[in-house]
Amino acid sequence: MNSGGIFDLPKRRQELAALEQQSSEPTLWDDPTAAQKLMQRLSGAKADLEPFNILRSSVDDVQVLYELAQEDDNPDSYETEVVKAIQDIETGLDSLEVKTLLAGTYDSVDAILEVKPGAGGTEACDWAAMLLRMYVRWAEDNGFKAEIHEELPGEVAGLSFATVFISGRNAYGFLKSEHGVHRLVRISPFNANGKRQTSFAAVEVMPQVESDTDVEIRAEDIRLDTYRASGAGGQHVNKTSSAVRITHIPTGIVVQCQNERSQLQNKELAMHMLRGKLAEAKARQEEAKLAAIRGTQLNIEWGSQIRSYVFQPYTLVKDVRTKASVGDVQKVMDGYLEPFMTAYLRYIAGKGTSGDDSNDDMDA
Repeated sequence: MNSGGIFDLPKRRQELAALEQQSSEPTLWDDPTAAQKLMQRLSGAKADLEPFNILRSSVDDVQVLYELAQEDDNPDSYETEVVKAIQDIETGLDSLEVKTLLAGTYDSVDAILEVKPGAGGTEACDWAAMLLRMYVRWAEDNGFKAEIHEELPGEVAGLSFATVFISGRNAYGFLKSEHGVHRLVRISPFNANGKRQTSFAAVEVMPQVESDTDVEIRAEDIRLDTYRASGAGGQHVNKTSSAVRITHIPTGIVVQCQNERSQLQNKELAMHMLRGKLAEAKARQEEAKLAAIRGTQLNIEWGSQIRSYVFQPYTLVKDVRTKASVGDVQKVMDGYLEPFMTAYLRYIAGKGTSGDDSNDDMDA
């Protein structure tokens, strides 16, 4: 099996060996925080190599089957088993290729995802709630942990804002494909005339940056405002200025948090989110530089339409950046996002797009 060069196995094995050596040092736990981070890196390095080891074992099994077939009087009896094994190997190779594309600075870390309705009134608020459900379902189906941290209801239905923390290896690497504006076309249940309506919701995805050393935030670069929280929470929440809004003056980035009971807790969480937004902005700048080198314009900035979801008169979900599409819109709403995430990873790596499963054109 000659795929070692593709996946840079020697480097990965050297990194694993170095981490294992560090983990065996007798002074490792003198610094519990550093030790915990090292063990997480070690676990991740092992997880990166495990699929390849399994795939290598599968290839060896196919070779054994092939040799047995050559020696058997009825070699055709092995055909079905061999063909299936080869198909499994091809699937495994595709999966490994995707993992090699998760090479961004923050791709391996947890993600913070925000959903906000845009144009469309009550329909947009309902659309934002549908998107939130879609991401939670995706997380649950793929072994990630999704924790809705803040969810403010819309005036009539749906939600006006939501923040969900999604944890698990490569959470940000996969979810960064969702950053942007999502467009819904359907016959709205809130439209008495039964007319087709277009609505928008914005999704912002940022990495969970754990330490100040990853992203420097100077005290003089931020402005802190406090105010009374709104919504559920009881008298304490509504009668004290526990909600926090932080503005990063050089970039104009604003974060706010009102979900926790104390101002200190809200400030800590808001700073955590600010670090994530600054890291995300830096990652986008790096992608833009790569795009300029390739001569490709990546339409991924905040406020751009990245994907359309059509429920009527036909069903189709299509990404306007990669052209990847899925005809079963309900399947997508239930968390089937892999085709879009994979296509996006290949897209930003300059490796083209995935094939569409529908030739329908999106209507304006």
